[in-house]
Amino acid sequence: MPLSAPSQGAALADWLAYLETLHPKAIDLGLERIRAVAGRLSLSLDCVKITVAGTNGKGSTCAMLESMLLTAGYKVGKYTSPHLLRFNERIRVNGEEASDADIVAQLERIEAARDGVTLTYFEMTTLAALLLFQAAPLDVAVLEVGLGGRLDAVNLIDADCAILTSVDLDHTQYLGNTREAIGLEKAHVFRAGKPAICADPVPPQTVIDHAKAIGADLWRVGVDFNYSGDRQQWAYGGRSQRRNALGYPALRGANQLLNASAALAALEALRDRLVVTQQDVRQGLLHVSLPGRMQILPGLPATILDVGHNPHAASALGQNLDSMGHYPHTYAVIGMLHDKDIETTLSRLSRRVDRWLCATLGGPRGTTAQELADIVRRISGEQAPVDPFIAQTSEISRPAGEHKPGVRAAPRPAVASRDVEVSTFDSPEQAFAEARRLATDNDRILVFGSFATVGPVLDVLRREGRDVLS
Repeated sequence: MPLSAPSQGAALADWLAYLETLHPKAIDLGLERIRAVAGRLSLSLDCVKITVAGTNGKGSTCAMLESMLLTAGYKVGKYTSPHLLRFNERIRVNGEEASDADIVAQLERIEAARDGVTLTYFEMTTLAALLLFQAAPLDVAVLEVGLGGRLDAVNLIDADCAILTSVDLDHTQYLGNTREAIGLEKAHVFRAGKPAICADPVPPQTVIDHAKAIGADLWRVGVDFNYSGDRQQWAYGGRSQRRNALGYPALRGANQLLNASAALAALEALRDRLVVTQQDVRQGLLHVSLPGRMQILPGLPATILDVGHNPHAASALGQNLDSMGHYPHTYAVIGMLHDKDIETTLSRLSRRVDRWLCATLGGPRGTTAQELADIVRRISGEQAPVDPFIAQTSEISRPAGEHKPGVRAAPRPAVASRDVEVSTFDSPEQAFAEARRLATDNDRILVFGSFATVGPVLDVLRREGRDVLS
């Protein structure tokens, strides 16, 4: 049952609570409703529009585009989801989060215009972001697709350039249970006659076929653009543009050069409309920031925060962990949503973790700590719970030395069985507190599995005065 619409001048929190009750389904894909309301609002973006879809890598690619374009002097709007600490993170204008008052003003406009059309939380907030971008005005709008592509609210916008970062299994109940089906859904962000950047090294044939069928200008990594690098620097090569001697992006991780090259391919494809110099690229990549993506906090013990929540992301995270060198013990604080492929995701990391601290996530999509613990024990070969306060770990050699992003670390040996401890907690905050109590300065703490896991831990650190959001 929907709440009553907030009164004039109500707080943003009141509006967000109202939006959660407005539509009977939290996720209801389709463009008919949002298109009708957008028409009543005369929504139109008179700027360069870049949409970014994909299973993983969307947020990083959007952040790099925003940073390079801002460095080049353009007025840039960026819309992403979900958020870690506060809703305002989703809507940025010229590098600054939109204010509560500005967001509320647009939500009030949408409420007045919808005239009985019910919109989901995501559809209402997407419209609010687009209306803010229309009012700015902007030179460039960078728009992250929320789920899939074809029926996602962001696909309301006809992009001047679309990026597909990766295709793998996630949200299968909405997008299909094969890479071919999911790729086709995501490829619908492509537009006829417009550049379509595909950074998946092995894209499903459906992506290639759809781009051809609609007449999109498909740019494929390894065919139309690529990258190379050593420990000191890397280079991008496109159809007719090369950028050499680039410093590595400030964002860590094995896949960040792939994401960066996709962003540079988009800029190359749009260079008749957007001039971005070599220095703009260097400075933009040097200063890009995105919390919660292979974020390694300063200080000891080593603490890594990563919102990865599917098998593809877990594989990349595992490679990144392998590149960090040797740690006597790795403590994993994990919380996940029940509609994810939890078992496969955790199995991709299981041989790297000595102690699992499973946290319950609230809400209708949350998984209990006990459910997670049962899965961990199953994939670890345990038959019964163990004492959570007695450390029993097996030493596994790890490659020594730090590796630059994009440089593959030596593979770790397969492990047939391990003594792994599992414990349960009511929240990510409690699990993280226990991990910090147990870990020595030589150990490693990993927090991953969901925005809803990393966000609360970031908030704990922020309240301690740690600079975790820059």
